[in-house]
Amino acid sequence: MVTNLSNQHSLISNWVSTLRDVNLQTDRARFRRNLERIAEVMAYEISKTMPSTVRQIETPLGTHDSKVMAEQPVLATILRAGLGMHQGMLNYFDGADNAFISAYRKHDRDGGFDISMEYVSCPELEGRIVIVTDPMLATGASLVKTIQYLKNVGLPAKIHVACAIACTAGIEHLRRQAPEVSIWCGDIDDEITAKGYIVPGLGDAGDLAFGPKQQN
Repeated sequence: MVTNLSNQHSLISNWVSTLRDVNLQTDRARFRRNLERIAEVMAYEISKTMPSTVRQIETPLGTHDSKVMAEQPVLATILRAGLGMHQGMLNYFDGADNAFISAYRKHDRDGGFDISMEYVSCPELEGRIVIVTDPMLATGASLVKTIQYLKNVGLPAKIHVACAIACTAGIEHLRRQAPEVSIWCGDIDDEITAKGYIVPGLGDAGDLAFGPKQQN
């Protein structure tokens, strides 16, 4: 399942347009906050698909049979760019367990790249609902490698991927490698460059949120 939350005009499409705007991108705090807001709305939408249970709640005047989440998910993010969206998810799933994955492009001299994973920290995943956040789904290589690793640690009951902007090619690659994954996008672009950058996209989300980094 692929859900593009900008198919209809909403706050999501407003926030994505602000992320894209080169005249506003120098405001790092605003950029991070908009990633956080997008993830909060996605958390709400994803929660509708999650199992619930009925719990009897005592109020000052009686009791109420309330529908509540049957379980909290595991929130996983790809460092460092995913931290803003991770916080948005955590604002809503505030009792969630958390996983952190250092997966990044290691570029070679001919312009290509491999995905390097140098650090992973995660809880027990067997039978859990896992939500993976990464602002940009470009080639899909980082997400595929991340999901393969998570499934080797313990087979989740369900995996969701949440991203601010996705590329059609990356979505297709992820669906081929992990067809069971549900993908939630703030918007979808059709073009990707030879170096794996989404066009028109928004640039490097990690740099825009946290400052430029030394190239590997």
